[in-house]
Amino acid sequence: MPYFTRLILFLLCLMVLVESRKPKRKKGSGQLEMPKPSHLYKKNLDVTKIRKGKPQPLLRVDDHDFTMRPAFGGPAIPVGVDVQVESLDSISEVDMDFTMTLYLRHYWKDERLAFPSTSNKSMTFDGRLVKKIWVPDVFFVHSKRSFIHDTTTENIMLRVFPDGHVLYSMRITVTAMCNMDFSHFPLDSQTCSLELESYAYTDEDLMLYWKNGDESLKTDEKFSLSQFLIQKFHTTSRLAFYSSTGWYNRLYINFTLRRHIFFFLLQTYFPATLMVMLSWVSFWIDHRAVPARVSLGIMTVLTMSTIITGVNTSMPRVSYVKAVDIYLWVSFVFVFLSVLEYAAVNYLTTVQERKEQKLREKFPCVCGMPHSRTMMLDGSYSESEANSLAGYPRSHILTEEERQDKIVVHLALSNESNSSRKKGLLKGQVGLRIFQNSHAIDKYSRLIFPASYIFFNLIYWSVFS
Repeated sequence: MPYFTRLILFLLCLMVLVESRKPKRKKGSGQLEMPKPSHLYKKNLDVTKIRKGKPQPLLRVDDHDFTMRPAFGGPAIPVGVDVQVESLDSISEVDMDFTMTLYLRHYWKDERLAFPSTSNKSMTFDGRLVKKIWVPDVFFVHSKRSFIHDTTTENIMLRVFPDGHVLYSMRITVTAMCNMDFSHFPLDSQTCSLELESYAYTDEDLMLYWKNGDESLKTDEKFSLSQFLIQKFHTTSRLAFYSSTGWYNRLYINFTLRRHIFFFLLQTYFPATLMVMLSWVSFWIDHRAVPARVSLGIMTVLTMSTIITGVNTSMPRVSYVKAVDIYLWVSFVFVFLSVLEYAAVNYLTTVQERKEQKLREKFPCVCGMPHSRTMMLDGSYSESEANSLAGYPRSHILTEEERQDKIVVHLALSNESNSSRKKGLLKGQVGLRIFQNSHAIDKYSRLIFPASYIFFNLIYWSVFS
């Protein structure tokens, strides 16, 4: 019996031990809670874990009122600024603005954030701490749109040093206004500015300054623009006055841009010049070829109108004349004058032919030639050439009495035919017909139009380039 009792007691103890080793369920859930070895607590201690008793925060944020600036009631707090330009994304002539992505950094000292440290190492935080402490209220003057990048998290960094110095950095894209002058467009240079200023604190409370002077502005030497060449980046600062609030420190990021001209040479200047030169072709076309000269003139005028419309579509509607307007409209005038030149040639030729026709009707003369031969004396041939064309040799010359009776032949001949007769003897029959069938206005236009346009180009490019 004692042996049987000891056996039962042993089994009971074994059951109790087994039950104590089983995982326990959490209250209110069906999950099992596994026992953890006690030696893991000793090796991996979480220093940020708040222990029981009085908490010891790293920064005593709750002990101060951070709605007030540092050293409130004392002198103005100096806030240094430096900027690193990441990219100049776009420049719009129509909207007169530019878009820039940059890293904006602020430096100041807030003794309320000082903490003891034996290693003098700084502590870095993200944007969540910014909402609990005081930071400068810098904004962009004349900005249209701006935002802080938030991929994958909000791009804000706060670094606090043991002595209370603070570095506050953020990545921003801002679209700001730029007053542009297009009087020399597209041979122009534009100067734009990005302005930074405190919104609430005047110069008596906050002194905004460039931390390292001109070295406070850093740019990436690799970035470039499609239409502009970035010539210069520099910084300036001055005071801005508002009548209702006072004086404020304002910082400027200035940059100068020079426009690339090659694109506009290909798209605007070369086509306009070719259209003007094409309009000169009509001066070498016979003035009797009305369809050819009229269609050529209309085509060049319409093409110039299309070029002018295309250029003005991509430009703001300014109230002053641009350099490209001067070139295009002068070219348009040259093209239009070539059309008017042919109108003048055609009109004067018609008037001359009517006068000659009236002379023939008033002084009829057959000169011993058939009627078909006589009709060729239209003012384009001399007397001897008419006899030759009629089949009469040079020896067949009219006597003095016949000359007086047929003086209408001399009256019908123009001065132009007399001068062209001398040239025709040297250049042959082909050259004679070219000059005889061309009006005097066409001859002068072949020289005056190109010379005038070349002279205009010399003046234009010397003034605007």
